[in-house]
This record gives sequence, C-alpha cells and structure tokens, in this order.
Amino acid sequence: MGRRKSGLNIHGWVCLDKPLGMGSTEAVTRVRRLFGANKAGHAGTLDPLATGILPIALGEATKTVPFMMEARKAYRFTIQWGVSTDSVDREGRETGRSDVRPRVEAVKAALPAFVGDIQQVPPAFSAIKINGERAYDLARGGEMVELAARAVTIHSAEVAAAPDADHVEIRIETGKGVYVRSLARDLAAALGAEGHVSALRRERVGPFSTQNAVTLDFLTDLVHRDAAFEGLLPVSTALDDIPELAVTEQDAFSLRQGRPIVLLPRQVETLKSRLRDGSRIVSAFQGQTLVALGQLRAGRLEPDRVFNLQ
Repeated sequence: MGRRKSGLNIHGWVCLDKPLGMGSTEAVTRVRRLFGANKAGHAGTLDPLATGILPIALGEATKTVPFMMEARKAYRFTIQWGVSTDSVDREGRETGRSDVRPRVEAVKAALPAFVGDIQQVPPAFSAIKINGERAYDLARGGEMVELAARAVTIHSAEVAAAPDADHVEIRIETGKGVYVRSLARDLAAALGAEGHVSALRRERVGPFSTQNAVTLDFLTDLVHRDAAFEGLLPVSTALDDIPELAVTEQDAFSLRQGRPIVLLPRQVETLKSRLRDGSRIVSAFQGQTLVALGQLRAGRLEPDRVFNLQ
C-alpha cells in the first residue's frame, strides 16, 4: 500500500519575497509548513545570495509550474568594480584585481551588445550537470570547469543607478536560462575591468512581482491570526497569458474525466485569436474555478491536466 501524504489540501501560489541567505528549497519547506500543505514546489531557483521573487506553488498549483519556466524575469543587480572572483559573487575566491573603474557612460554604451538573442557561457559555479555532477561541486573541488555557450534572450538592460565609482546597478529583463553572474563577468571583460555581483534582487517572474509579494514574517503573522489564506494567490495566477474558455457543468465533468469536449466554431475562432505563437494551450473554467488545461485540436479541447479544486 502506498504511503499517504501528510498535510492539508491547500491549493494556490505564494509570491514570496525571499530573504538573503536562504536557499530556494528551504524557502519552499518553510512556506509549506506554515500552510500545513501536503505538496509544494517552486518556479525558478533563486540563489541564497539573492533576494526577491520566488513563486511557490502549493497543492494543485504545482501542476502549473511548467508554465512559469518560460516566463519573463526582471532582475536588479549591483556590480562591484575592482575585484573578480571565481564564483562572480562576493563569496568567491579572488581571481583578479584592477584599478579600472568604468564610467557610467561606458557601461551604458556596452550594454546593447548583451541585449537580444545572445550566446552566454554559464558560470562555473552553477547547477548545470557535467557527467552527472553539478558544476559547482566540481569547481569547489578545484577542478577546471568548461561549460558550452548556450542561446539565451535578454530583452532589455539599463543602468539603474551609480551610487559611487566602485558600484553600478543594472536592471535587466530576460527569458529563461540567463545567468546574471555571467552577464556581469562578460560586461566587466568588455570594459577591461574586474568585477563581481555584490547584490542581486529578482523583481519579477511573469505575473509574480514585488507588487503581490509577501515576506515570511508577514506569512507567519497571518498564520498566527488564522488568516494564512490572505497570503495565497489563485492557482490560475500562473496562467495569465493563456486564453480562457468558459465551460458548462457537463463539459467540466467530461474534462475532469479526461474526455475531450467539442467546441462551437465561434469559440474556436476566439481562442485561436488569443493563442500565443505556436501554442495550443487553453485553460477551461467553470465559473471562477479552474477545471483543466488542454490542447485545442480539430475543434475540440483535449485535456492535458485536470484540477481538483471543487
């Protein structure tokens, strides 16, 4: 007999403003325990040295995590000039030192070369696997780590502030797979300088941003006041750019049973006009309740994932 999961059937998203020094796994565990939820996951790992937006899915919301992997992200980070490290952050071992302090105008002029579809080499201290081992484990063990460049997209990059000659703050919007530390490393090299990331904050992941974020302290206070659900966002939050289809009670029943439903021609045309390029994914709602995610094919909606939110 399978082992039953302990905990409550809590469904929804927490837009956590992750504190400095806490890993993503620890953050997920803390949130899951606060809610007493039996299932939890996260969308997009955030390093312990970074703060900011870590979307955490509870219960049925975990079924929507894959849709957040393609979401745009926004970061604000600080480069400290003068010292490079092997991890390209402040905890790494010093690998270079220089008196060069790039002027703000030079940084602004260099940034456009890193915007668009570019090739980026991930940092040696990353979670990428090499022959079954994490790159950061190999790097920490003193091994030379060579990672291949990969295609990534940076939608925008701009200087946000320059508090002094030793620091510059940059804000970027990116697609998936972008490493901020790699950008800082490559930007420093382009400017003939040494530098590392001294502060990093993620400001947005798709629909999750600082505008709808909560802290662990705030969540803890809600729990103590028996008001934890005030910190919970709907399961459908992650599906904000997926077209919605209103379905009847009978169609909702069929979808939950894994059976396709036939759509009217006008419904098909409306949905097609709202689909993202290359996508067939549609979300089905009965009233305000998310029923299923499915593929639009030949005038029918074929369910891929069904949700138990009744």
